[in-house]
Amino acid sequence: MKIGVVTFPGSLDDRDALRAARLAGAEPVALWHGDHDLKGVDAIVLPGGFSYGDYLRCGAIAARSPIMSEVVAAANSGMPVLGICNGFQILVEAHLLPGGLIRNDHGDFVCRDQKLRVESTSTAWTSGFTEGQEITVPLKNGEGGFIADAETLKRLEGDGLVAFRYLGLNPNGSLDDIAGLRNEAGNVVGLMPHPEHASEPGFGPDTPSAMRSGVDGLTFFTSVLQHALARA
Repeated sequence: MKIGVVTFPGSLDDRDALRAARLAGAEPVALWHGDHDLKGVDAIVLPGGFSYGDYLRCGAIAARSPIMSEVVAAANSGMPVLGICNGFQILVEAHLLPGGLIRNDHGDFVCRDQKLRVESTSTAWTSGFTEGQEITVPLKNGEGGFIADAETLKRLEGDGLVAFRYLGLNPNGSLDDIAGLRNEAGNVVGLMPHPEHASEPGFGPDTPSAMRSGVDGLTFFTSVLQHALARA
């Protein structure tokens, strides 16, 4: 299986996502924002960072970059797409996921290991978890506050489209403690925390077993690998 990771000007975590794909057993493929070529990948990751300097709004320019026309078409055809942090913002700006992401309510950039509750396991990226499972994934953002109007929030909750929720502390003021969303088909998932930074022993969050041993994020990548194998 090939997992493509798009690099935009200002991407910071593209190499980390490529490494996580390799650690999961997939073939990582680097994709470029200015191309119209997905290089035959089976899934796509939009990584974290500050695409195009976060001018206008976070993800607003990246959502209109050349490769996003291919990403949107692929997503609408059922290809698994994961948006991480800035990638989540890009998915929202491209209207692949609803709502919006604004400045953290406390006004500061936040960087911490964040506890999450898995709310949906019926997606290409979360099937390896169990519903209600608590995981720890690093979080780092300045504009991660999820917002939506009352009607949209009602639909997200009623249709089971909340993928992850913050536990213990809401780090950015997101409504309903929403940390991540999925689309109706389950192939598109976006979240503010960074699973690619919890995918390798020695480099992840601390656990009761050992420092920096947390690898909860690797399950995102192994889940999509198993999803592709099941459909082959």
